Amino acid sequence: MFIVNSYTLAVILCFVTMLCWGSWGNTQKLAARNWRYELFYWDYVIGMVLFSLLLAFTLGSHGAEGRPFLQDVAQATPASMGWILLGALVFNLSNILLSASISFAGMSVAFPLGVGLALVMGVLNNIIFHPKGNENLFLLFLGVAFVVAAIVCNGIASGKVDTGLKDPEKNRKGLVLAIIAGVVMSFFSALVYNGVDLADFASPEAGKCTPYTAIVLFTAGVFLSNFIINTIVMKKPFIGEPVTYRQYFKDGNLKTHLVGMLGGCIWCLGTALSYITAGKAGAAISYALGQGAPLVAAIWGVFIWKEFEGAKKGVPALLAAMFCLFIAGLALIIVSGN
Repeated sequence: MFIVNSYTLAVILCFVTMLCWGSWGNTQKLAARNWRYELFYWDYVIGMVLFSLLLAFTLGSHGAEGRPFLQDVAQATPASMGWILLGALVFNLSNILLSASISFAGMSVAFPLGVGLALVMGVLNNIIFHPKGNENLFLLFLGVAFVVAAIVCNGIASGKVDTGLKDPEKNRKGLVLAIIAGVVMSFFSALVYNGVDLADFASPEAGKCTPYTAIVLFTAGVFLSNFIINTIVMKKPFIGEPVTYRQYFKDGNLKTHLVGMLGGCIWCLGTALSYITAGKAGAAISYALGQGAPLVAAIWGVFIWKEFEGAKKGVPALLAAMFCLFIAGLALIIVSGN
């Protein structure tokens, strides 16, 4: 199977993870305008599953090192598989909660709060449970602090663009949901890594999974848990009228479904690379670099979707500060693991 044996290559692929995690949301914008998020999310999850299988039977099954995918699945213990499936359940729950918080409080408030909290706590969780051993913790947490500051600048700048009136009660609910989503999300990667042998991908421990098996089990877990979590949200949505499975098949055309699946493929590629690079870069660093995704999303918003046109005074300065802090934070995170 394909294994990363260079720290430099690991860092490069971590950047690809960040690009994927920060870009898949564009597919929701490209889907039909009347296509509800709950229905889009099904296509997104299906895309994740299909792409994970493609990776497993290509990169995960060919090469001189490591166990091929089918052999690896056959020898994985129930405990290892259980940890990965639990991580999938935690991720799916947090992702739905984050989406709900955005519907209440808006992207500018909920996303920076939820993802910023997930970034800080997720790095801490991975350091505690899956330390690489040679990280410079001072530089790592300083880099994380810079990235969080950049996310905050992005949130403030986005808030200055939002001229709509906000319901205080809905805003409070959104903040609470964002905090819960961030705390829950911070655990998913550490849980998954309990089922993966991060020390040696070439000759992994018996019973443990390779990254390619992990991503297949993870996406399968998201898909299965979606029948419970997303079905509940469809019947009792946080915002708007309930939606049905009949609407999914009746109202969605081929293009709409394919766009959603593309979003899942993009996200899955980023997550798979995060797992693949965790052995060389370390769980904390690969997670931290990937969670810089909100800044990638901000770049899309600024330069492609023109979301900051006509913004209030001070927004350009905030955006400039955001990009500077982001670059400095990423540089510190990279140096901390070398």
